Amino acid sequence: MPPSQISTEDPAHDILRVKRPALDVLFAPKSVAVIGATDRAGSVGRTVLWNLISNPFGGTVYPVNPKSRSVLGIKAYPSVKELPEPLDLAVVVTPAPVIPGIIGQCADLGVKGAIIISAGFRETGAAGAELEGQILAEVRRSHIRLEQI
Repeated sequence: MPPSQISTEDPAHDILRVKRPALDVLFAPKSVAVIGATDRAGSVGRTVLWNLISNPFGGTVYPVNPKSRSVLGIKAYPSVKELPEPLDLAVVVTPAPVIPGIIGQCADLGVKGAIIISAGFRETGAAGAELEGQILAEVRRSHIRLEQI
């Protein structure tokens, strides 16, 4: 069939991925914030930030830490609200109790995806399950793609 007769309504024609797949926000983001990034040796926030900047993926990486002006020599921002451009992916490496608020900020800003690397949720009992429920409520209202590690 000539290209002019191929229906663009049929997803089968998109073998070269003209449309961006929904999971690209997690696997091929254009901008990433590491929320909880720190200079503290051995911390998850430092390790995640270091891995992102030492293995360039073609996007911009922003450390977010309200107590630091820079992390690993990169200008840090006090919150996702202060970032200079829209964010595709938030990698959250903070204690569980503050994560619902962070995900809420991300939802308000239209962040497309989030990865949470933390503990203290359902596995810790009712209080942790409540935190998890608050996070899921924010995710549902904004359609953020979420991965929890």
